[in-house]
Amino acid sequence: MVSALRLPSLHLTNLFSSSSPCISRRSSAILRRHHRLRPPPTLTAGFSAQSAASSPPETDDKVVEIDKNRASQDRGNRERVITPRSQDFNAWYLDVISNAELADYGPVRGTMVIRPYGYAIWEAIQDYLNVKFKETGHSNMYFPQLIPYSFIEKEASHVEGFSPELAFVTIGGGKELEEKLVVRPTSETIVNHMFTQWIHSYRDLPLLVNQWANVTRWEMRTKPFVRTLEFLWQEGHTAHATPEEAEKEAMQMIDIYTKFAYEHTAIPVIAGRKSKVETFAGASRTYTIEAMMGDKRALQAGTSHNLGQNFSRAFGTQFTDENGQRQHVWQTSWAISTRFVGGIIMTHGDDTGLMLPPRIAPIQVVIVPIWKKADEKTGVLSAALSAKEVLQKSGIRVKLDDSDQRTPGWKFNFWEMKGIPLRIEIGPRDVSSGSVVISRRDVPGKQGKVFGISMEPSILEAYVKDKLDEIQSALLERATSFRDSNVVDVGSYEELKEAISMGKWARGPWSASDADELKVKEETGATIRCFPFEQPQGNKTCFMTGNPAQEVALFAKSY
Repeated sequence: MVSALRLPSLHLTNLFSSSSPCISRRSSAILRRHHRLRPPPTLTAGFSAQSAASSPPETDDKVVEIDKNRASQDRGNRERVITPRSQDFNAWYLDVISNAELADYGPVRGTMVIRPYGYAIWEAIQDYLNVKFKETGHSNMYFPQLIPYSFIEKEASHVEGFSPELAFVTIGGGKELEEKLVVRPTSETIVNHMFTQWIHSYRDLPLLVNQWANVTRWEMRTKPFVRTLEFLWQEGHTAHATPEEAEKEAMQMIDIYTKFAYEHTAIPVIAGRKSKVETFAGASRTYTIEAMMGDKRALQAGTSHNLGQNFSRAFGTQFTDENGQRQHVWQTSWAISTRFVGGIIMTHGDDTGLMLPPRIAPIQVVIVPIWKKADEKTGVLSAALSAKEVLQKSGIRVKLDDSDQRTPGWKFNFWEMKGIPLRIEIGPRDVSSGSVVISRRDVPGKQGKVFGISMEPSILEAYVKDKLDEIQSALLERATSFRDSNVVDVGSYEELKEAISMGKWARGPWSASDADELKVKEETGATIRCFPFEQPQGNKTCFMTGNPAQEVALFAKSY
């Protein structure tokens, strides 16, 4: 029998409506079973009144008061089930998003409302990347969301690649527009239109900009954070005088993404080059970081494109070089989006809920004060507040949960579900002994709980920082071990098919054609995720054709 964790119901509207395109029929059935709708408020009130009227009167006023309090807490603690990951990964993922208050569905099918806690994770991503972008000479700016369709048409492969996903505006101010406008699917076209006006001489190069913006792509099958009709991202755009400078830029940015994934989010991505089939529409080369999720599917977590001169030739983006000759610029574009939030959830989460690496967690430590008697409350809260101040001054993101509407046990479950890396418990005995109890989110039960940690500021601060570093490292080690144990080296197409059928990634020498690559996709559902930068030495033979191969490719089913 499969067990499931019960958590408090949080007030979300139809996040898991069965009409959502991202939920399979099977998942819908599970969600309908697990997430039973509450009756409307009027019916609830009527039912409560009827129950009260039919109940026999209590003779003891104290018992009546206790029952009232218990009933009130029961109403506040309505439970919601988190489906075990092993039972249904998709349902588990949606349950975590609901209970952790990360997102909700918008009124337009396929859209998503990112709630404050989910947005705080996105802000943490922004904070890190903004520093790196500026350190490498890039400036933030903003381009319009509406793009003339004629811009999209100028680059042939670009319009072909994006046409199925475009959203159009055809009426404005009550009148039909002379030219339909595209709601930004990406910005290479409008960026080139403006670059053409700003770039005249080699002295204007390199031009390095980035924008934080929303993007609209009319996806038919959506999944919160991973694939939605509208999402948030950063997109960098650069122009250079030489192809070597553009290539160096594209590689620099994929390196920044790789370092971010490993060091900040504890996700052991594999960096590499996309195949021609999988290359971004309009790019000469696409570099990617590929992450293995908890269900062993691949997630394209970030990309960097060497655009060559494809867009500059289409838009006439030229400069006069040092010899007085007119040249087309060489360009790059690169992006990470809110799908990275989904990647964090699916890489580290467990049956308890979200599990956040400390460096990306909006809250790194939660303090839960515990008291039973009124005369204990003041001393416990004073000690808890002192601990909070000590940690805050040292730069740790900490929250004191001093609310008295919930029990300590409820708070433990709630903050564990929200993925807070460390929990500090302070009760009357702890105040007397000048110590606290500290629990790790990544190590469940008594094994992850340590008693008697001194409240002395220097000791508490050092201990907490050390444990946060330990958790960060442990999550990366765990994810790396999981990834490595699910990548299989193959030497034949049959071995690839067997590996993919088992849900694993397949790695093998590849020099076959685009048609062969599409055959693999049609027959197995797997695609070439990348040709990893780290390649094995020695002679290689393509497992598909038997011809010599220069590289190994990584195949997997993906989101």
